[in-house]
Amino acid sequence: MPLTESWQTAEIPGPKKASLIIKPEIADAMIRRAKRPIMIVGHGAIEYEIEGNKLIDCIIELAKKANIPVVVTASTSREFQGRGFKTAGLMPAMDIGNRLKDPAWMGLDGKGNYDLAIFVGLPYYMEWTILSGLKHFAPQVKTMTLDCVYQPNASWSFPNSTIKDWAANFRGIIEHFGESP
Repeated sequence: MPLTESWQTAEIPGPKKASLIIKPEIADAMIRRAKRPIMIVGHGAIEYEIEGNKLIDCIIELAKKANIPVVVTASTSREFQGRGFKTAGLMPAMDIGNRLKDPAWMGLDGKGNYDLAIFVGLPYYMEWTILSGLKHFAPQVKTMTLDCVYQPNASWSFPNSTIKDWAANFRGIIEHFGESP
């Protein structure tokens, strides 16, 4: 049974908790259904590896394959630029969280707000806070976290898992993206 408790002790999310991403196909389907997804990437993207590849390279591969704009925090911008990947924006994580709550915000490209916000690589406590704000004040935005720890405030989250299991699921999302189930 996957662990569905908050990774951080004493964090109590309330009665509404994230649905589990137990198979890569779940995340794949959510991303494909989204009309305007966006990915928010923190510094963890340059620290972690998935099966010998840096997480940042896997994120870039997924973003290109799924055509998802990526917003990065300051500490990761140079790494994306060094790989020749043009991000949609650079801003503090808390700022993008506040903008996503605003239903009148027209997005980074001026084409309207986003309906799916995908988070990866942010510190757990920061992601927890942003997701809690979106859960309570932006019901129009579905959220997903692709980290290896359960985030109960997201709409969808991986369970607490080993790096090996998480890496296999993350790689599965990328490799099978867009294929029919």
